[in-house]
Amino acid sequence: MEVKQKTMITDEQIKRARQAGARVAVEEPHAENAWYDTATDAVVVQFRGGTLLVIPRGTIQGLAGADPRDVANVEVCSGGYALSWDALDVDITVPGLAAGIFGTKSWMARLGGQTKSAKKSEAARQNGKLGGRPRKSADKVTRGL
Repeated sequence: MEVKQKTMITDEQIKRARQAGARVAVEEPHAENAWYDTATDAVVVQFRGGTLLVIPRGTIQGLAGADPRDVANVEVCSGGYALSWDALDVDITVPGLAAGIFGTKSWMARLGGQTKSAKKSEAARQNGKLGGRPRKSADKVTRGL
């Protein structure tokens, strides 16, 4: 028979967690409102202070192939820290969106063309055999050109 040991949370741990939460509330961007704009096919995030961030629907993981009616049901949650689409089972952090992170690493790699494949690897090897990319001259490198 396995005996489970209870973990006690100390007052100090609670204090540190509250301090961390207060820091996030001040330092991280938080949404005041969010909606789906059908005219631009984009999710719009309104930050405290009125700044708007417009993100094409297709760039956000889980929304790319979704029905626009489901995308329109966006909710601002966690005190403005996250956006949620319950019907689509999609949740994403507002600081992540503000930083240009629209999904997992593999999703972002597909967006940015960084996905590695056998074809890309072979093309790189063949290019290397031909001498690869031309090197920048030392003068251009030092001048930042």
